[in-house]
Amino acid sequence: MPFEGPRELTDPRAMRAMAHPVRLALMEALNHHGALTATEAAEHVGESPSNTSFHLRQLAKYGFVEEAEGATGRRRPWRVVNVGVRLNDVQEDADAAMAAGALARVVQDRWLTRARAGMEARHHLPDEWRRVTGSDQMTLYVTPGEMETLIAELVDRLGEFRERIADPSKRPPGSRPIEHVSFYYPVDP
Repeated sequence: MPFEGPRELTDPRAMRAMAHPVRLALMEALNHHGALTATEAAEHVGESPSNTSFHLRQLAKYGFVEEAEGATGRRRPWRVVNVGVRLNDVQEDADAAMAAGALARVVQDRWLTRARAGMEARHHLPDEWRRVTGSDQMTLYVTPGEMETLIAELVDRLGEFRERIADPSKRPPGSRPIEHVSFYYPVDP
């Protein structure tokens, strides 16, 4: 069953559900390892299987995960529904704005912490990985329409690698998980 593209989060309840550290860790584990049972996921996130099962059911309630094929008896694997999430913390509705702001802070802190650790550890990587990891920065002068097109094209291009998340057999030898995070913000003086 193919993944859907990035999910645009607009429901405050779904945003609050996702803002839980265990749920974020579960989503990351499922993205990295593919379908996992609650017991398997628990090993990756450092929680008990019963706590992991509860949080997986909460994620399913809000449409972030679903039961994967291959369930036998009590063994129930879970998989992510969407590869990626889009979140706009600028919302008209006050409740949605508060939930989006809280989720954005939690997620961005996780990304920045991981980015810092990954950049500091780059010197331990083989040369072939040191050459293709790092950071890029550039200032663009674009209209909102051009920016929207650029983001859509980038998401489409990155989407070509979606199948490798759910199906490890599609990962070429020598591949490894690489996180891509984009921030877009005005830099007017």
